Amino acid sequence: MIQGILFLLAALVFVPLAVRLGLGSVLGYLTAGVVIGPVGFALVSDPTAILHASELGVVLMLFVIGLELEPQRLWAMRAAVFGGGALQMAVCAALLMPVGLLLGWTWQASLVAALALALSSTAIVVGILQERHLMDVPVGRNGFSMLLFQDIAAIPLLALAAALGPQNAPSVSSGHGGPLLQVAAVLAVVVAGRYVAYPAMRFVARLPVRELFTGFALLLVLGVAALMESVGLSMGLGAFLAGVLLASSEYRHALENDILPFKGLLLGLFFIAVGMSMELGLVLTAPLQVALGLLLVVALKALALWLLAPAAGLRGSQRKLLAVLLSQVGEFAFVVLAAAKASQVMPAADADLLTLIAALSMVSTPLLLIAYDRWGCPETETRPADAVENTQAPVLLVGFGRYGQIVARLLLSAGIRPTVIDHDADTVDSARRFGYKVYFGDATQPDLLRAAGLDQARAVVIAIDDVTQTNRLVHELHASHPRLPIVARARDAVHAMELVDAGVHHVQRELFESSLRSARATLELLDFDRLHARELADEFRRYTDHFITSARGSRHDEDDLVQRVREAREQFEKQMQTDLQRQHRHRPETGWAPGSGAPPDQAPRPSQVPPAPSTAPATSPSSSP
Repeated sequence: MIQGILFLLAALVFVPLAVRLGLGSVLGYLTAGVVIGPVGFALVSDPTAILHASELGVVLMLFVIGLELEPQRLWAMRAAVFGGGALQMAVCAALLMPVGLLLGWTWQASLVAALALALSSTAIVVGILQERHLMDVPVGRNGFSMLLFQDIAAIPLLALAAALGPQNAPSVSSGHGGPLLQVAAVLAVVVAGRYVAYPAMRFVARLPVRELFTGFALLLVLGVAALMESVGLSMGLGAFLAGVLLASSEYRHALENDILPFKGLLLGLFFIAVGMSMELGLVLTAPLQVALGLLLVVALKALALWLLAPAAGLRGSQRKLLAVLLSQVGEFAFVVLAAAKASQVMPAADADLLTLIAALSMVSTPLLLIAYDRWGCPETETRPADAVENTQAPVLLVGFGRYGQIVARLLLSAGIRPTVIDHDADTVDSARRFGYKVYFGDATQPDLLRAAGLDQARAVVIAIDDVTQTNRLVHELHASHPRLPIVARARDAVHAMELVDAGVHHVQRELFESSLRSARATLELLDFDRLHARELADEFRRYTDHFITSARGSRHDEDDLVQRVREAREQFEKQMQTDLQRQHRHRPETGWAPGSGAPPDQAPRPSQVPPAPSTAPATSPSSSP
């Protein structure tokens, strides 16, 4: 109980502090572990036991990742997993192994150490990819494919570390199964996942006790992980396989929601345990070896990944990002190095030194990411802008994300072919695969705008989602072409006010119309007739457009803007309630009602007076009034 309180307290102190300083949550957890561990205040007595228990966080994380990958999608990734993953490990090991040989290690020790250090941290990399929403972009897909191969390769590495030692000691893994038993276990998971887990989930989901489903989800993940471990396979690999098998289930989202809280807590505990297990005493007794070892490992791995990135189709900043993301050593390296130490394939002192370097390399990744964000070259500097062929298009469309694609498709359906520019190389390449003509470049550069036919354009549509870039482009256009009509996408009400002040001809908030249509659909479900729901939505649109125009002068004074939002909202709600009550008194009840015998499609449904005005707190200044 006391240790649990210490873990939570340390996490609540150091993680928010690290995030506030821009260092990332992982570094906060590692720092918390160092402070409460043996090197710090020695508040925890057995960090190794806690590290083993907290590995369940990695297991749960891989299960949740598997839930996001249907079998067809995983099959489509096979080339990246087995091709790119094997190449990454081979190149990294080829660069690292000579270092061990130069230090006088045997070839066996150098090989095992190089392969162990070639592994990267699934927990750290996937956490960063999810935090930065990079899982579905090329750098995220390639990075995850390499990590998945490493999880598969960790098991043969354990056997290799045991076999090369003079003692021929057994692997530290608790598994005792041979290849046939391991294949049988995988097949059993596949069959049970399809023919046992599905009916069991349906049965549990029908029970009135909601927490039983959570218990079943945990039992499923831990049971599969235990089975895989018992036959000598990775627990994480088994959990990932179970997640993939359940990715097509109708209970996928329920499973994910139930697992996520446990995954987050245990994954944080894992990083704290890593911080506690670092033997930082070697930093004082052998500082030169630790510093040079850390520098060599991280630099050589980054170099190998940078060299391999073009083969995966990554260029420029994406190439550098992959090198930074996978430059650290992974958590499975601790197990492989422990196996090498137990089989005496390398001396205990060398294994301890490499274990510390592996742990410190995890700390280096968040710091390298900060340097990458600050000094990494943007994509526009490493990839030249495309040469625009059609300079006679009547519309110049900037931005081809989800918003810009809808605009482009409607224009194309009307026979208008716009010139489309986007600054994201991945978006451009993806759009071209689907047959769209999109040019790469930074639309805020005057030379590119002129090359794209700005002088002949009759209108410019700005569909990018970056507020600063949008405002910059608007000012650039007004400076060079003050009479050119501009249609711009706004992030929220305050941004819309800024664009109106800047003289944009038509401003559209990115989620406004879709949200308004959802509100109309909800009113219809509550027995408002369609005409009445549309009138309410139209009235709200007129009200909010008027508010944006009239409240522009208050957007720089947050207190004044909040007060105006409150007053305007209360006034609008009272006005609408009065109108609704008046219409309800004068409207004849001619609509269909249950039991009247008339079908519902022969008359409009009766409108219903909504409840009294809401007393919910006012929206934030950046929200719609």
